Amino acid sequence: MRTATALALLGGLAVLTGCGGAGSAESTAPPVTVRAGGDEIEVDPTQYCLSGEGQRYQVTPPIIEVAPDTRIELRVPESVAEAGWGVQVFDEQLQEKIGDVDVARGAAEFDGITSSDVVPPTFYLVVVEDADTDECSGLSGAWPVGFIRAATGTPTTAPAP
Repeated sequence: MRTATALALLGGLAVLTGCGGAGSAESTAPPVTVRAGGDEIEVDPTQYCLSGEGQRYQVTPPIIEVAPDTRIELRVPESVAEAGWGVQVFDEQLQEKIGDVDVARGAAEFDGITSSDVVPPTFYLVVVEDADTDECSGLSGAWPVGFIRAATGTPTTAPAP
C-alpha cells in the first residue's frame, strides 16, 4: 500500500512548473535541507536558475514517512534566502496546490509547519524561490519533498539515503 502511494506521489512530479527565478554565479544548483523528526536530508531542485540560464532536472524527490504532529524544518542556501522564498503545499499527486506559506525575506530557516497542519495524510511541500523576472525568463528554483503521515501508533521509518 505504501509503495503504491509513493509511486502515485512520484507520478505527479511531472506537472510541477516554475514561476520565477533568481540568477546566481553558482556552478551547481544548491540543495535545500529538510528535517522531519529524524536525520536531515538534502533535497535537490527540479528546476533552478543557474548562472542566468533556466535549468530543469530529472530528480526523484524524497518521500518521508512522519508521525502526526512532527515539526518540519526547512533550510535554504543563503542565495535563496536573499532572493526570498516560500513553501507551496500540494496534494499527494503534486497536481493541486492546496496552500501557500510565506517565509520572511532573508530567513534561511523555517519551522512553522507540522505534519498535522496539512489535511491529507499524504502531501508535498515545495520550497519555491521568489521570482526575478529579469533572470531565466521567469524560472525559479523549486525543491519538492513528499510526506506520508503515519497513523497514530504506527512506527515511522527513516528516509533512504
